[in-house]
Amino acid sequence: MPAKQVKGEYIETDTGNKVSRKCNIVGSQNIILGGKTIIQAECTIRGDLRRTTAPSTSSSGTPQNNVAIAIGRYCFLSRSSVLRPPCKTLKGQFSYYPMKIGDHVFIGEGSVVEAAVIGNWVKIGKDCVIGKFAIIKDCVKIEDGTVIAPNTVIPSFSLVRGRPGMVVEELPETASEGLDLKQLYRMI
Repeated sequence: MPAKQVKGEYIETDTGNKVSRKCNIVGSQNIILGGKTIIQAECTIRGDLRRTTAPSTSSSGTPQNNVAIAIGRYCFLSRSSVLRPPCKTLKGQFSYYPMKIGDHVFIGEGSVVEAAVIGNWVKIGKDCVIGKFAIIKDCVKIEDGTVIAPNTVIPSFSLVRGRPGMVVEELPETASEGLDLKQLYRMI
């Protein structure tokens, strides 16, 4: 866990998000932060990689926002981690798809994430690769150096490790208590 950071290294938003001045966020208008999320230095979030469609309007006449990445509350994105929305070619049309990350998600240093959905209370270790369109359910721990193949579905309460990532153990139902990131938020 990181030590208390130098004052001024982070910009704090109205909703309590702490964003390092040294992180790389592209397409910030397409990224939603739920609140009290920490984004460390050298972290890259690619909000510019989103579905390109003609501007549409809702029934109320307001333009619809095309969100590329939605991140929940109390998430922690470690140094040098990369978040990229998943992409594929369908019927000859190349397109990016949205990424949704739940609450209390820890993404370790140097990890690359291209998942479609990450549930609540998930810990992704250091130097992991999460493949395109992976779905990680609630209360999952992914150990350091694990590679999750594209289109993989990880069930709730799983411990995953290896290359390729395999479920090696079932976590107890109290696992969410150990994955609560409120204390880590207070340290930064």
